[in-house]
Amino acid sequence: MITRRSHPQKTYPDLVGAEERSGEEAKTMYHARPRVRRSFDEDFKRSAVEHWLHSGKRTKEAAAELGISTWNLRGWKKQFESFILPKRIAELEEENRALRRELLLARQQVDIAKNLGHLLPGLRRRI
Repeated sequence: MITRRSHPQKTYPDLVGAEERSGEEAKTMYHARPRVRRSFDEDFKRSAVEHWLHSGKRTKEAAAELGISTWNLRGWKKQFESFILPKRIAELEEENRALRRELLLARQQVDIAKNLGHLLPGLRRRI
């Protein structure tokens, strides 16, 4: 269950007839600590999103690491995804090409070993 914090109340009586008014009738103003808005430059935002996407961590973990809220990180991702995602896609495509080359090489090695199986009978059992 979510509970609300109670803020300390300070009463300010009206300027006219302040002496006659009780505490209930006096104007009440809430004084909370003023929020300080932190501002981040564009380079930090972009690098934070890149770090999050490349680390493979959950949003909450990456945001805690950087000392920012998860909502900031998600908002920045939406803001910079047109710049970051093509870069990420290019990296994934390059990795995909490298893996396909490795797979082709491994298949060729298996085919060679199978073809040599009639020359070396013990080799076929190990493959």
